[in-house]
Amino acid sequence: MKSKIILYTILYIMGLAGYTQNETNTSYSLDECISIALKNNLDLKSTNLVANSEKVNYQRSKANLLPRLNGDFNLGVNDGRSIDPFTNDFITQELTFSNVRLSLDVTIFNGFRLLNTAKQNRLNKKASELEIEAAKQDLILNVTLAYLQVLNTRDVLQLTKVRLETTQQQLDIQEGFYENESGNPADYADIIGQVASDETSILVSESSLNNAKLNLVRLLNVDEAIHFDTKGLILDFEEYGLSADEVYTQAIQNLAIFKAGELRIEASEKGVSIAKSQFTPEISLFGGINTNYSSAAQLFNSTGTSIAETGDFISLDGQNLMVMSEQTSFAAQSINFRDQLDNNLNTVVGVAVNVPLFNGFRAKNNMALEKIRVEESLLELERTHLDIKNAIAQVHFDMEAVYKRYNSFLSQVEAYKESYRINDIRFKNGVSNFLNYITSKNNLDNAKVNLANAKYDYLLRVKVLDYYRGTEDRFN
Repeated sequence: MKSKIILYTILYIMGLAGYTQNETNTSYSLDECISIALKNNLDLKSTNLVANSEKVNYQRSKANLLPRLNGDFNLGVNDGRSIDPFTNDFITQELTFSNVRLSLDVTIFNGFRLLNTAKQNRLNKKASELEIEAAKQDLILNVTLAYLQVLNTRDVLQLTKVRLETTQQQLDIQEGFYENESGNPADYADIIGQVASDETSILVSESSLNNAKLNLVRLLNVDEAIHFDTKGLILDFEEYGLSADEVYTQAIQNLAIFKAGELRIEASEKGVSIAKSQFTPEISLFGGINTNYSSAAQLFNSTGTSIAETGDFISLDGQNLMVMSEQTSFAAQSINFRDQLDNNLNTVVGVAVNVPLFNGFRAKNNMALEKIRVEESLLELERTHLDIKNAIAQVHFDMEAVYKRYNSFLSQVEAYKESYRINDIRFKNGVSNFLNYITSKNNLDNAKVNLANAKYDYLLRVKVLDYYRGTEDRFN
């Protein structure tokens, strides 16, 4: 069992070492991390794609207001019995045919469905743009909180290393006493145990720091591990000057998520108007130009006249005389493609009215569904207001409590420093026992860790409140 624990510990330390070796030498400030996240974060990219889709929908709905102009052209060969498109006679021959058509369709009135659809998509586009802004605000907040968490765990790790150094110094002293067979041997054994405990605390702190870094790297969506610094950060501890209600009032005015919710409500109301249009007639104008071509089409041109016997006779004075007649000769000539298109040209124009009489209550049900969507949008906005108001109240309460704890820890650290200084001198001179020494040392070390945690807990909550207020410059 012990061998497994030792093996796992070695593997874990190797993993941490590997992570550290892969770090770059570049240190990133909070502003630089935010810039990287805004460029690389996958969730933000997904939100941008949704907004792009809304933009395309808006462009498409605007285009639907324009007239529809379409052209058709075909060319084919028909073999066998068919109808000559030029003469409408039945023929039995190979026929090359072609038809050309240009049609125009204009919607005059359809209950403002097309217009309201364009307005709805415009509202959805604006809402999606605000949702991008809200997503950016969320990302900036999350990166800031993750960055501060890295700094917090880094400071705690530094405190645990200092703790180990102090314990190691005491071990050196006790080792000398032990080798000279002076002092209490139990103190030497206890200090060795304390060194092991401090080393374990370092491993735990390194693990926390590693996890905090990985969380930030995930938000930044980068492949490499990075260093962090406090360049540009202002870590002050002035008491927050706004109440929870004042923060909430500013949040309503500044957060993009509220404005986006209002636009979604307007868009859903336009959906009701679109559904109502299904009860009204639709009036449209249509027109078209048509022509065709047939390879069977021919012209017959006169080539001259001649006198020919008709086969009839007349009697004149008892004599039969042949009846002659003048006949005109014709030669067939094919009509070219362009001439046929000009000759066969025809136009059509008219008005179409589509009156909805009965459609299985589809229009009625669609309007009912759109009204439900309006209620859903209203509830969603109300839920957003309630969630953010409750979140602000909770964060504000926690912030005040942490601020009080921080000031308490400040006093505690000063008191434990003096207690540790006295017990350290007494222990080194053999006046006090190890229990008093180690108790004072642990009290001071724990107080320093608690102070560091309280500092960053306070900063985290202040940043959350500033996010709700719509400000982003408190730490920059």
